[in-house]
Amino acid sequence: MATAKKTTKKEVEGSKEFAVIFTGGKQYKVAVGDVLKIEKLDGEFTAGDKIVFDKVLLVDNGVDTTIGNPYIAGAKVESLFQKAGKRPTVTVVKYKQKSRYLKKNGHRQPYVEVKISAIK
Repeated sequence: MATAKKTTKKEVEGSKEFAVIFTGGKQYKVAVGDVLKIEKLDGEFTAGDKIVFDKVLLVDNGVDTTIGNPYIAGAKVESLFQKAGKRPTVTVVKYKQKSRYLKKNGHRQPYVEVKISAIK
């Protein structure tokens, strides 16, 4: 009687291809199918537009890991634009005690939501 091998969560995650991209001054670990909220991108986009990230820092396909210096030449991550929006309000407070000084200000940071379609 054959017994089925039980896969662990670590084995399932390890088999998934991923990449690390650099955009908007931040680094993001992405895999195919991920939905990200990243910093606002220049340009006008409509739903379904293709966005290509060419600043790829690392690619791991489960067997080989390629690390860039600082970027991997020829590597790119393709994504599809989903929507643009604004995050919730961030309140900024400046306060000095015993001097009746209180300044309150806030803003909403814009973002772009993309879905990763391919890692090449």
